Amino acid sequence: MTSRIPRDSRLRLVRTRSLAAAPRVTDQRRAPRPAPRPPEGTPARSALAAMARARLAEAVRVARWADAALGPGTQGGTPDGKGTLSDRTAARAARELGLTTGQVRSHWDIARLAGLVEVHGADARPGWRLRAWDRDDSAVLRGWVALFDAWSLACPEPGGQEPSAVADTVSAMPQVLSFLQLSAGPVPVEQLLDLLGQRVTELRTERCEVPYAAAPEADPTEPSAAPPRPEDRRAAEPVAPDELAPLLDWALGALAGVGALELGSEGQGRQATLTPLGSWAVWVKLEQICVAAQSPAGNIEQAAEDMLRGCARLRPNAARAEYQAWLAARPVGRAVTELLAAARGEDALLRGLAFEALRVVGAPAEAEVRAAAAEATLRPYALLWLAEHDGADPEDAHEALTRDEATWLWVDTAAAVADHGEGPMLVRHLESAVQATVPQLLQEVRAVGHPRTVQVLVALAAAHPDPALAKAVRRAAFQVHTGGG
Repeated sequence: MTSRIPRDSRLRLVRTRSLAAAPRVTDQRRAPRPAPRPPEGTPARSALAAMARARLAEAVRVARWADAALGPGTQGGTPDGKGTLSDRTAARAARELGLTTGQVRSHWDIARLAGLVEVHGADARPGWRLRAWDRDDSAVLRGWVALFDAWSLACPEPGGQEPSAVADTVSAMPQVLSFLQLSAGPVPVEQLLDLLGQRVTELRTERCEVPYAAAPEADPTEPSAAPPRPEDRRAAEPVAPDELAPLLDWALGALAGVGALELGSEGQGRQATLTPLGSWAVWVKLEQICVAAQSPAGNIEQAAEDMLRGCARLRPNAARAEYQAWLAARPVGRAVTELLAAARGEDALLRGLAFEALRVVGAPAEAEVRAAAAEATLRPYALLWLAEHDGADPEDAHEALTRDEATWLWVDTAAAVADHGEGPMLVRHLESAVQATVPQLLQEVRAVGHPRTVQVLVALAAAHPDPALAKAVRRAAFQVHTGGG
């Protein structure tokens, strides 16, 4: 029996649409949070970008020299995995740029921290921000904020300091910067030293496990033996100013070096003042904390997998706000690890949503995503993420995939639709295939070896209204299941 319904088995070539971008019916009564405004007096973004360009001008010049002078395969770095320039390359750059070798190395490190160059062992390549530097203010500001976040790496810490004291200082500086931002003017360094001491004492108290009264040694096997209660822990001893003074000088000097603040003196005392760039960056960080505190759908405390499931029914803008809140509430490294772990699971829907959340993370996720591209299950998603991260238009990012990778992604997305969507949506998913005809699609789907191929084809055959096409799809499913040709 054949169908009398006229049909055209050719598939229209359209860009694969992210499942997270598909509209879903959901209750979204919560009014969208209005776009926050920076503090009064903050320069426009274009003016801030101009300041950032001026601050990073020499780093950009060194990065562009490396892009032009060091061709593919040139061993311009040392194989230490840290992006250190070789002595020969640094000397050559110094001659050609009219700088000292030390200046070249300093500007190279700044370019690396700002994402202007990306280093992999002995090889370096231009970062996407370098390509967009002259035309994209957002790329410039993101590059400077990346440098601002890495201030403790931009300037070597003073010698002879305890590593724990250095770590405590770095952890306490956000509160010091917030105080500077709220002060909106010069603050004496002595006052900042007192604030730093208070914050470091608090951090050490939080880690202190010693109770006020030394209890007699108890037998750990006795049922009555119990660990000290949090309220019984002894407060840490106040930190001596002499211990933190050199570390505060280092922190303020490093932040001044990246352009976040200015150090001056008035009378007998030194003072620190945030620059417009520094004030804006601190406001951005504070705003991220506020976003985290106002998690739209209440998933902020959930693990990555549960958070993604909670976002599955949200529209794209609402889901993005939820990703931002969730990310702002935890260290970026841990967040990226959790998202990729969720993407490695069996649920294809979570795989797509995890990479949508990683798009919100941006540059800090690049190294992990690049490593994930070596995994067959994550490779198509990772390649699309990297293409967009490198500046490709989202409409054209699919060109980064091979035919087999695009087909694998089509099957994976179809699996997500089959598990969480409806039949008509699965039928419409045919339109996103790269193959021109149904027979070509079925042939290549069978060849890529996706583990969900049989289930996807069976679901498509059950949902498709054309009996002849459904029969061909069922036959392909049976052949995959039996291993037939």
